[in-house]
Amino acid sequence: MKKIITLSMLFMATVLFAQEEEAPAPSFSVSGSVDAYYRANLTAPNDENAIAPGSSFANLPGFALGMANVIMSYEGEKAGFVADLVFGPRGTDAIFASPMYSATGDIVNQLYAYWNVSESVTLTMGNFNTFLGYEVISPTANFNYSTSYLFSNGPFSHVGLKADFTLSDDFSLMLAVMNPTDINNNTTGDYALGAQLGYKGQYLNFYYDSGVVLGFEIDYTGGFDVSDEIFLGINAAYADNDGSGFYGAAVYPQYSLSEDLSIGLRGEYFGFHFEEGDDETVFATTLSGNYKIDNLTIIPEIRLDSWNEDTYANSDLEPTKSLAVFTLAAVYTF
Repeated sequence: MKKIITLSMLFMATVLFAQEEEAPAPSFSVSGSVDAYYRANLTAPNDENAIAPGSSFANLPGFALGMANVIMSYEGEKAGFVADLVFGPRGTDAIFASPMYSATGDIVNQLYAYWNVSESVTLTMGNFNTFLGYEVISPTANFNYSTSYLFSNGPFSHVGLKADFTLSDDFSLMLAVMNPTDINNNTTGDYALGAQLGYKGQYLNFYYDSGVVLGFEIDYTGGFDVSDEIFLGINAAYADNDGSGFYGAAVYPQYSLSEDLSIGLRGEYFGFHFEEGDDETVFATTLSGNYKIDNLTIIPEIRLDSWNEDTYANSDLEPTKSLAVFTLAAVYTF
């Protein structure tokens, strides 16, 4: 009897230990979004002479489609993958962001596999969205529907290998070797290096290639909760490729009026610098609202872009430095 009791206790202890050590079950999930919008110029024509701000996305006149985004992911005990597919103009514009892009398919936004080497180290290989900048391709993660000049002129995606390190509760580090930005098939033999240092939600980002596409870019992205209702996001960047490139800074103050309604402002100063001088600069102000109905977000938006030289044409087709635009977007997430 004593042996039976002892064996029973040993068995129970073994079962309990196994339950404590049992790895979480692998999981497969599907998520994504659908978005569409209406856009109208307030100070310029809306006919065959229609124009738009020089930033990415939301640039078609009248009613237009954004994209359908389907993200499939599998998470195992130590490894997994993400397949991020896009269908529609916004996705196509993002995929073919670079004139040097050699596509293996026109619907792949991200496609990568990862290995959790330890609790503090993860290796990722494949096609992943850029680590630089405040804004992203998917409208679900941006407060404003239209995008900034900083986002539009920086990298969109990378193909390569990156290593993420959790250094402490506050510090993180990412190192990457990649094809030059937005190039899927590397036929030049050139490569790019990337790095990111994070501290309590603030990130200092670096990118370098030998001048094949972007050259060198340094970028700061972060944000602060000013109060329970007010958040302030910040982005600043400088890029140079043999004496030419871009620079700029943007602030994103957002105020939450209720659980369902928020307003936010993006104020951005951006410039192109050239080896021969004479910078082209723009100050762009975008006021957006976010009204949530279950998984649907309605985004009314007014945007004013003002350059330092004539860039647009007004309603009388006369040259002007400024352009005002109204946009109404609907973004549904699942």
